[in-house]
Amino acid sequence: MSQKQLPKEFYPLMEQLQAVDFVLVELTLYLDTHPNDTNAIQQFNETAHYSHQLRQQVEQYYGPLQQYGNSYSGYPWNWNESPWPWQL
Repeated sequence: MSQKQLPKEFYPLMEQLQAVDFVLVELTLYLDTHPNDTNAIQQFNETAHYSHQLRQQVEQYYGPLQQYGNSYSGYPWNWNESPWPWQL
């Protein structure tokens, strides 16, 4: 299978998505020990919404990012198209 050439705009968008998702991981860990911090909960929810928007934007142009029903497939089935996450 040959690797699909991606436009240069893909990489900054993916980097932004990865950074936002890292913030979500950190906020999750913080909220596990500070469950009543309303500011952190608000920040988590806002960041989760932003992550969802970024993910939709990436998938609209470049294909699905997650399997098992977390991302939709285009037609034809496009889960077998590269690049794979480890190829980025």
